[in-house]
Amino acid sequence: MSVETQAAVERPPVIKQGWTRARMIGVVLLAIWAALGLAVLGFMINSWDPDIFTRYAPRYLSGLWITVQLVVVSVFLGAILSVPIALGRSSKNKLVGTLAYAYVYFFRGTPLLAQTFLVYYGLGSFRPELQAVGLWTFFREAWYCAVFAFTLNTAAYQAEILRGAIESVGKGQWEAAAAMGLSRFQTARKIILPQALIVALRPYGNEIILMIKGSAIVAIITVYDLMGETRRAYARTFDFQTYIWAAIIYLGLVEILRNAVDWIERRITKHLKR
Repeated sequence: MSVETQAAVERPPVIKQGWTRARMIGVVLLAIWAALGLAVLGFMINSWDPDIFTRYAPRYLSGLWITVQLVVVSVFLGAILSVPIALGRSSKNKLVGTLAYAYVYFFRGTPLLAQTFLVYYGLGSFRPELQAVGLWTFFREAWYCAVFAFTLNTAAYQAEILRGAIESVGKGQWEAAAAMGLSRFQTARKIILPQALIVALRPYGNEIILMIKGSAIVAIITVYDLMGETRRAYARTFDFQTYIWAAIIYLGLVEILRNAVDWIERRITKHLKR
């Protein structure tokens, strides 16, 4: 290769970035967040009370277990319910499609808190009717009402995630599978769903994270989850650090889930990386 050719393929010089306005604002905001973090840490150290920690730590663990149970059960039942809803959203039948759309529109368009109140307080107004059909035993318990409301809510979101993930797979996959003699069930199980899972993994992880954070509202309907135990601890101690403990625990839960999703994504996308 000649000298002229070598000079022609040389990389352009690296342009040094100066202190632009956006960069300075970012540094300032980062410094503010760091200062707030140090202030919270200093507050925790100075106001640390081992007696309060010893007294309420077991209750926090009990509340954490209730939170985990609530989220896991709701997400699992919501995943089952989301399948027929997603199929209904994709149905060519106008009535079925309209009903599925109305369900998703309502539960995605209204606050989870309002939905929980409608179940807990609203259905309580129909106690005689529920007793007549044997459902009052279920709906008189706040925990079951929370699971019911959370399941209906997350099913709407999961249905849209599932529908979008399946529709992201090209129609040519169905046609190729049909040409090979595979049934629609075999095509969905072995070809479509594995590809859709890759697309849906991140949204599913985000939905579970939102459910973890949203689960704190059940403390208002007398469920002693993590936030419920935090409210009780604060009512008895009037120590603000009880809420900081809860925030740290919620943050830890979210980080564990986020890293788990990252690990699963790396495992199932190995064939896509070169």
